[in-house]
Amino acid sequence: MSEAGLDVATVLPRLMQLGTVLNRSQLVDRAMEHVGIPLDRPGMTVLMTLRMAGQPLRVGEIAARMQVVGPHVTRHLHDLERADLVRRVTDPNDQRARLIELTDQGAAAAGRYLEAILGWFTGAVADWSDEDQRTFGRLLIRFVDDLQARLADVS
Repeated sequence: MSEAGLDVATVLPRLMQLGTVLNRSQLVDRAMEHVGIPLDRPGMTVLMTLRMAGQPLRVGEIAARMQVVGPHVTRHLHDLERADLVRRVTDPNDQRARLIELTDQGAAAAGRYLEAILGWFTGAVADWSDEDQRTFGRLLIRFVDDLQARLADVS
């Protein structure tokens, strides 16, 4: 590869190391403990999907954003509803359809999870310049989007 290009052979082991660090640190499990209520990973993913959307969503939209099938989400929604973390509401644009929204308790749980995760990531780059942080964020988003698109073409 040219000097100006990416040396994938150097970067790939670091990506693998990142995966190992995230798994071994049990970052997700530790963040879920911070939430303070018993919740499984898929349930937390539903809450975070709703939190990041900032609005109620249809089951199909939650599934699409999670990259899973609708029945997978529906199974978890029942548990989340029983725990009073989400509720079904009427879609104002289609009275026959239902949307899923966070309850106050669900929003608080998602907030505590996000606070834990963001705290660890923010701490990791705290000594970086603002420019380095912005560049890293921009390039990471671009890399994940481009890789996802490339892999979608393969499957």
